Amino acid sequence: MENDTIHEFFAAAIPGTERVLCDELRELGFASVRLNRGGVPFRGNWREGWRACLESRIAQRIQLLVTRFPAPTQDALYDGIRAVDWSPFVSENQTLSVSSVCRASAINHSGFAALKVKDAIVDQVRENTQERPSVDRADADVKIFMHLANDKAAVYLDLAGAPLHRRGYRSVTGEAPLRETLAAAILRFSGWDRKTPLLDPMCGSGTIAIEAAMWSANIAPGLLRKQFGFERWANFDDDAKLDLKALCGELRRAATGSSAKITASDIDEDVLDCAKANARAAGVKLSFKHMSVMDLRVSHSGSVVVTNPPYGVRLDKEPEFCREVGSVFSRLHGWRVCMLAGDPEYRRVISAPTKFDTPISNGDLKCEFLVYDMK
Repeated sequence: MENDTIHEFFAAAIPGTERVLCDELRELGFASVRLNRGGVPFRGNWREGWRACLESRIAQRIQLLVTRFPAPTQDALYDGIRAVDWSPFVSENQTLSVSSVCRASAINHSGFAALKVKDAIVDQVRENTQERPSVDRADADVKIFMHLANDKAAVYLDLAGAPLHRRGYRSVTGEAPLRETLAAAILRFSGWDRKTPLLDPMCGSGTIAIEAAMWSANIAPGLLRKQFGFERWANFDDDAKLDLKALCGELRRAATGSSAKITASDIDEDVLDCAKANARAAGVKLSFKHMSVMDLRVSHSGSVVVTNPPYGVRLDKEPEFCREVGSVFSRLHGWRVCMLAGDPEYRRVISAPTKFDTPISNGDLKCEFLVYDMK
């Protein structure tokens, strides 16, 4: 695998998290990082693409830009795809899948567009090898995405394979699990310095607390994954395997092995057991408390609360729950309180002004992330 060529990559983001993803990639030292809608482009060699998969806590996917070209007709689309040499990625032994999005273009059916892209790639492989690769929509070796807008095609390869929020440590979950990438994003939005004690008093399966501990200890989240998509490409040879192994070794050595004091608590003892199991799988040490958020009291100043409180769309809650939680949080004088609020009632029940707030999507739910400095 050639590692000297500079490529353009795209780190895809959960809507509303693009800015903190941009900050993260700059902090990690990636080149030509710029803020963009839906994600963050950056540039680098193959190793930098792998490193993004391993180190980014916020990106949902890392994609390689393969080509851009005008595609005003189906023939132009087919020819533009055939003009790419697909042999480094897809051989007769690889499976592939293609997805597409069409906007403001003569080709306006995403399924048809994806079919033309697939046909062009399969025809090229068959012409070169006399065999054709198979399509696997569920678990393809090579995942291809095309964005067609204003009759211009941009074609990407997915380096991640399975979405990057699937770290590998969460074998058990609560009723409404938070994506690991979203947990990492709200931690960065919170302004937490990775040293101040942090508490999630409604921890569920422990995702926020675990992500905080991994960030504080500089544990690269991708080290827990068994495999990435790029490891299944045709050009991922023995030398590439050695290079990836060396990169993983560097990242393991960079972990500090210690983190800030992080506490996860929940009223549900069974859910708390899930959080403990997930923390063990992630290799982090947390403090756990079987406790209701209503029993939360100030024991010292300067702590940070980051939590994803229940809201009625996904979890049942008592009608007075928001008001009671707001009352508890309002008494935490000297603390920073941060919550991913899926119910506008949470904003109304806290009289203090927000230090920061921003809309964020939590799956198909429109939420707000609210940050308060309690006086």
